[in-house]
Amino acid sequence: MRIPLFKMERMQSTYENYVEYNLSESGVQPMRAEELLEGDSPETARLLAAELGYNQSNGTETLRDRIALFYPGAARDNILVTNGGAEANFATFWALLERGDRVAVQIPNYFQTPGLARIFAGRADFFRLVRRKEGNTTRWALDVDSLRKAVSKKTRIILVTNPNNPTGAILDDAEMDAVVGIARRAGAWLVADEIYRGAELSGLITPTFFGRYARVLVTSGLSKAFGLPGLRIGWVAGPAKMIQKIWSYRDYTTIAPSILSDQLARLALEPARREKIFARTRSILRTNLPPLEAWIHSHGDLFEYTPPLAGAIAWMKYKLPISSIELVEKLRKEQSVLIVAGDQCGLPKHIRIGFGSPVEYVREGLARIAENFSRLWTSRMPSREAASVPSPSTQSICEK
Repeated sequence: MRIPLFKMERMQSTYENYVEYNLSESGVQPMRAEELLEGDSPETARLLAAELGYNQSNGTETLRDRIALFYPGAARDNILVTNGGAEANFATFWALLERGDRVAVQIPNYFQTPGLARIFAGRADFFRLVRRKEGNTTRWALDVDSLRKAVSKKTRIILVTNPNNPTGAILDDAEMDAVVGIARRAGAWLVADEIYRGAELSGLITPTFFGRYARVLVTSGLSKAFGLPGLRIGWVAGPAKMIQKIWSYRDYTTIAPSILSDQLARLALEPARREKIFARTRSILRTNLPPLEAWIHSHGDLFEYTPPLAGAIAWMKYKLPISSIELVEKLRKEQSVLIVAGDQCGLPKHIRIGFGSPVEYVREGLARIAENFSRLWTSRMPSREAASVPSPSTQSICEK
């Protein structure tokens, strides 16, 4: 079986450990084990005493109980624990799709799921989020017409990521209802990747798709809103019979989550500690977004930018005569800064910048990007146009 290259993941995994400033990450600064264990505690002693055997393959009952608390109406039988959100998506698509099926995928997006659609079904059809002006602001909104056009009698899955990667958008109630209505009429499964749920800047948790329709499967994990990507704990939430089916597919991949990761995940998902972790995430987002936005605005009208409502990633369209792939390569080679190309998320002439690392690290990385942009303005634009564009001041935003 031939598989398409997952270009964004290959780019990140190849270079992220070889640049001085990695702004390609899409989560907040990871927690340390001692933060989660809160020092010398009974949990620490239990972790050190754990026997390193095979864990319960679908996740321990306590872990599944605590995940279920995040989804009103769910119980442990509605939950399958996986090795990260990526395996949750992989196992779900594998279990649902046959050759000849169609998958409607929201874009822009994290491009694992279009690849999975092509591997297991052979075809991905796209529907869009679009910038829409509402009063004095803009938001990324669902293009319902494009969703209707993307769904046919052959559509087996409709995939949404909510909150969205890379835009940071959150669907409103009417948009969620539209997605569910179209899925119901088509008899399609609605797969909702909700891995950024809990990383809202407002502090208001995004409503879940779980339980809104008989054929809803939610995929998620601890890597984004929780800041615990190294635990590699994800999950699928959905109807018990389908969860059992997906579990049988998991038997052919990683068998079970790590016993130590399961134990640490139980701590993270205890409701009081979960809210404490989310508060940490929101604090990082609220601290780091203003200097990033100051940097964006210091470039005049170079960027078309709509602020994210959730997540530690900023998504922007740029007005430079260079492709996003070429731009990312230039920044990596010339400035030792890594960001994500819009072409790898479904929209050319866009870039994705992560701002969840320590704020001074983010500032310094942005200053390096600005140096390269200054050279692009003078070397790539016509001389008359270049002379009329002011070079951004990096000093003012990097010394605040």
